[in-house]
Amino acid sequence: MTPTEKPTPRTVFAAVWRQLPFFVWLVALWMLLWGQFTVLAALTGLVVAIIVTRIFRLPPVELSGRVNLWWGIVFVADFFFALVRGSLIVAWQVISPRRRGTGIIGVQLQTDDDLIMTHVAVTASLVPGSLIIDVDRDRRVLYLHVLGVDGPEDVAAQKRSVEHWEERIVRAVGSRAQVKAIDEAAAARRTR
Repeated sequence: MTPTEKPTPRTVFAAVWRQLPFFVWLVALWMLLWGQFTVLAALTGLVVAIIVTRIFRLPPVELSGRVNLWWGIVFVADFFFALVRGSLIVAWQVISPRRRGTGIIGVQLQTDDDLIMTHVAVTASLVPGSLIIDVDRDRRVLYLHVLGVDGPEDVAAQKRSVEHWEERIVRAVGSRAQVKAIDEAAAARRTR
């Protein structure tokens, strides 16, 4: 559609539908920031979301249009388990008399999607014991600072952990082509 063409109801609906998840996320984020889940917080969040989306014209993020509820539930359950496990491991590393090493590792992602890369980076950073320090978007590499690295086997385990998060996220919200790429990469890793 050119700037001189009048938008049709269908194109307006498609544009709103594409941006709706981000709009809802802005309202939820506003409520989380204020720590209040009230009607007033929702209404002010709605106003703020409208202002933010009108002032800061960001390019639309193309979603795959596919959400697999089962894999979404698996991801959330797996994530909560990893949070608890990571917290216990880091707590043990703090009180243990044996000092473990730290390291900076690079993990090559399989998918070439900014949204998936962002989800993987945030998930890896939220699990205690690792933190994203840099992202090479062009080469699809996440660089992490990780705790508890004493040798190559620990580095490999951390890389597998990030690859695991990528697989879970792609299966939950990735396109069919991304799921196929993840399956092929997993098959290639198994044959090595």
